[in-house]
Amino acid sequence: MNAVAVVAASPATVPAMPPRRVLGAYLAEARSECLRYLRAPSFMLPILLFPGLFYLVFGVLMGKSEGADAARYLLASYGVFGVMSPGLFGFGVSLALEREGGLLTWKRALPMPPGAYLLGKMLMAMGAAAVVVLMLLAMATGLAHVVLTPLQAVALLVTGMLGVLPFCALGMLVGTLIKGQGAPGMLQLVYLPMSFLSGLWFPLSMLPKSLQQFAPVWPSYHLDRIALAAVGIAHDAALPHVLVLAGFGAVFFALAVRRLRRVG
Repeated sequence: MNAVAVVAASPATVPAMPPRRVLGAYLAEARSECLRYLRAPSFMLPILLFPGLFYLVFGVLMGKSEGADAARYLLASYGVFGVMSPGLFGFGVSLALEREGGLLTWKRALPMPPGAYLLGKMLMAMGAAAVVVLMLLAMATGLAHVVLTPLQAVALLVTGMLGVLPFCALGMLVGTLIKGQGAPGMLQLVYLPMSFLSGLWFPLSMLPKSLQQFAPVWPSYHLDRIALAAVGIAHDAALPHVLVLAGFGAVFFALAVRRLRRVG
């Protein structure tokens, strides 16, 4: 009788969670992540403030003397600069803090699909990226008088929402390597030099040639080329840059998952 009871209680006999409940778990986790960050001014305000302020000074005020093409160029570049932030900091800092505080271990014990935690953070980052791009689009069209077709505006929005994902993977990797208190500083050391060396603050042609040749090393450079093509500035083929970004994301994600499995 005891053997029968043990077999009956074994994990192999536990029925799988119905698909409806699995979907509900994914949606609930995504909703909680989005609400948590939307209600945190310390997270949303810097994400909106820095690209918005930079674009106001350089895209709107300086764009009046440099022409519409300068404002259009900076719309794409500062859009990429703003999109990187929720991926790196929303994923990296929160993961480092949750690992250090034991929240990640607690969530693993919950009866929810393992991927719900990651999907929730990715959707949060995509939503924040959409807000950044929409804000810059409103400033560009309303203040800098940049003329965009609806297709160009949608292309830039989609570029920002999908382009945040490789930076989510990079932030995830950093979050598995650094403790919570050190994660913001380490991510700043990644975020700011990457933005500068990718030509997001000003055209790459203004950098020394020794630095220009290393620009394709950074994922932000490839996302910037796609964004510039979306607004009609560059004429690069999008597919090579998309493949490079997908490769970056896959490598960062695989390394982060391996690290989490080893050290939690």
